[in-house]
Amino acid sequence: METESEPYVRLATLRQLHQVMADMNTARSLADTLQTVADGVVTGLGYELACVNLVRQDGDLVVAALAGNPAAEALITGRTGSRESWERRLSMGERWGDLVFIPHTEGWVLDDDDVPQWYTDGPAPRFEDEWHPSDRLFAPMYTPGVHGGGSGELIGVLSVDRPRNGRLPGAWGREALQMYAFQAAIAISNARLRANMQRALVRLEREQQALRASEESFRQAFEYAPSGMAIAEMGGDQHGRILRTNDALCRLLGRPASAMRRYSFSDLVHPEDIGTLLRTSAEGGRAELRLARRDGTYVWVSLRNSVVADAADGPRFLLTHVEDIEERKRRELQLAHRASHDSLTGLPNSAELRARLSARLCRRPAHAGALESLDAAYGHPGYEVNVQGFDDFPGTDVLDGYDHHVHTVAPESERDDGTKGLAVLFCDLDGFKSINDRFGHNAGDAVLIEVARRLSRGVRDGDTVARLGGDEFVILADGLGKADAQDLAVRLRNEIIQPIRAEGRAVRVGASFGIGWAHCGMTADEVLKSADERMYVEKRSRPKQHRRAG
Repeated sequence: METESEPYVRLATLRQLHQVMADMNTARSLADTLQTVADGVVTGLGYELACVNLVRQDGDLVVAALAGNPAAEALITGRTGSRESWERRLSMGERWGDLVFIPHTEGWVLDDDDVPQWYTDGPAPRFEDEWHPSDRLFAPMYTPGVHGGGSGELIGVLSVDRPRNGRLPGAWGREALQMYAFQAAIAISNARLRANMQRALVRLEREQQALRASEESFRQAFEYAPSGMAIAEMGGDQHGRILRTNDALCRLLGRPASAMRRYSFSDLVHPEDIGTLLRTSAEGGRAELRLARRDGTYVWVSLRNSVVADAADGPRFLLTHVEDIEERKRRELQLAHRASHDSLTGLPNSAELRARLSARLCRRPAHAGALESLDAAYGHPGYEVNVQGFDDFPGTDVLDGYDHHVHTVAPESERDDGTKGLAVLFCDLDGFKSINDRFGHNAGDAVLIEVARRLSRGVRDGDTVARLGGDEFVILADGLGKADAQDLAVRLRNEIIQPIRAEGRAVRVGASFGIGWAHCGMTADEVLKSADERMYVEKRSRPKQHRRAG
């Protein structure tokens, strides 16, 4: 500041100071603001050297800007002084309001601390208010809104040296430096805020770009996925309603995307698979079920769900992956059919026959008389006994394990008294070996295939016709009385004895039937053995010439 007689200050000086502060508050960046602050001390306040020491995040102070001496700027800019050393400096010397003045008579103790400094030696002052090169003057800068006493948060320190007039600043110079430090703190704080906002905006823009890129990646992955994809609502009254589908799912089900939005998966699933769909957990669940195509047919799919959140606390949706497994299911069914069915006739094989028969039979309890007692006490002898609910009766612990099972019983009377049971018809072909011997195995295979067809055609829906092996067949017919079973055996025998075309010629075979009855307490093998024995009794009771038509 120019030499003036206080309190008289030239108007040009005030204008210069006003311009310095305006420049300080309009700097474009934090670095520009710091340098403008240092430059303003030199150009506006009349000091030959000014340094801005800025508090870092770790509390130490770094030389952020320096003006007035290029050599000093190159030497100490960017260097750091510890917070402890700065606290020591600000607690020494004389207090000029918020300013701290350390005269050269005291400042020599600071020459060897870690604060970056630039100073020169000089002669002792010749008069009382002359500035000595080793004098130190600091203007602490505090957070805006806090002024005086250093009670606010320290954001930096202005250090100045060598006033141009060579004298210690008077009241006006001190007030001007203190005011300037206060305004500089505001400018630096604002510049930091702007810098933080700019960084936040840059970070937000990058995040938005990343989000847009992620959304575009998801859209492309969703739209062009080779397997079906769908987004459905999660929770609420519209849970499971389809919101969006990709082309693969629309092609799989033969339905346009606009039509798919009218459905939920529960509307499209096969009625038999509704339970599977409901048991599938919404979050991360998977299931194999059938979905309806537009033409009314069904396709087997693997359905997998995952949860996608729209925002941090926003609604959640189900992302459903639908994979066509029709071919795999077809192979599995074919393998299961081959394992349980005869490869020649297509009928259930011996293992499947025993499995179906065993499913109807339970093992007789250890105290077998309990069932007969229950029959006598609560039902007509020979009728089916449903043991569900019998836990209330004393002594019925022998029935444990048979809950929800309807016991299979056999007619006991020789006459037809109306009792219905599970009839087991054991069929053995008569004269089949001679066809194999005379015409070959191809002719024999043709006979077996035709017999299987005739037996299947002659029974009711729900009855089982199985090939036990060789030329032996077994029929399971539930709900028949003795007369009904005998009539069925006669009808089937009459069907079988009709001529059969085999290898270009007509051949005949006969059939012997043995009728056994299944009831709980027997094993499947015991039932089959009983029917087999009755078949041999029937076969031996007929003259050999009557066993087949010829």
